[in-house]
Amino acid sequence: MIMNVVVAGLLLLSSGGDDPGGGGGKVVQRGPTVGLRLENSRIVVTGTGVSGKSDGYRIKRPCWYEPGKTAADMLQNQETARDWWFRYTPGATEERYQEFLKQFKEKVGRQGRWWAPAYNGADPDGLSCWNGLNPFVWVPPGTTPPAGITVEELIEIARAALTVPEPKIRLNPDARSYVNLPTWVWLGDVGATTRSVTATIPGFMSATVTATLSDVRIDPGTTSDRAEKEERCGPGGRPYAKGERFTCGVRYLHASADRPRGVYELTVTSVWTVAVQGNVAGAYQPIQASATRDVPVGEVQSTVKGGR
Repeated sequence: MIMNVVVAGLLLLSSGGDDPGGGGGKVVQRGPTVGLRLENSRIVVTGTGVSGKSDGYRIKRPCWYEPGKTAADMLQNQETARDWWFRYTPGATEERYQEFLKQFKEKVGRQGRWWAPAYNGADPDGLSCWNGLNPFVWVPPGTTPPAGITVEELIEIARAALTVPEPKIRLNPDARSYVNLPTWVWLGDVGATTRSVTATIPGFMSATVTATLSDVRIDPGTTSDRAEKEERCGPGGRPYAKGERFTCGVRYLHASADRPRGVYELTVTSVWTVAVQGNVAGAYQPIQASATRDVPVGEVQSTVKGGR
């Protein structure tokens, strides 16, 4: 058991590849739900969709093997870690050390790579899954070991890193609405309506997932007998324009004075369809992001003056 810990430590010293631009996983998402935090990984995640809050998408397998160093580079790395090996290996001797190096020396000159385990640190099962894998596995070219990462899993990692912005609700009327008056709804500061993430193992494979803003959904915060909603909104809602047809928003039928806090809680949800780029399989449910805003609704007051 102690020996396994030592070998795992040597793995940490030797993980990562020799390709330019490689090396090291990075924290992609943090949040209250399971997202993605790559540990001991060479996967590089880039794109316009990595700057938001994780929606908690969970990749199916929390650990996997990734392609790592060539035989020669791996041997050099383990020889460099000689002092560390002697310091932390119980009963370490030169004979035992040479026996340990033998598995790396005998691969020098052969085609193939050492693969190393990585895991999703945001998954509560990630570390225990990683501990159940071998610290290094020799893999001939053109093959994938059991539990080795596949392009489908790389797509999942890109999907887990994909985020969309929280919608910013715009209304007209803005501060207060009135019974039977159309309240127009649209999204403010939308920015780019397409966001993408690419997950890459440098020198081996990559996968790109794209989210496109496609719809807006409205919850008026009350029942249909108190509000009528129009949801022909399109990707970003319908900003108010004089003389235009009202197609996206709410028409409240009753004042909000009898509601808790005297307001309706209007929720707007942006819907982003998800697509996988390239000739690879993959289908995902849309990503939804919601925001809520208080809408006070009053009665229209009118004054009737008697004539002579």
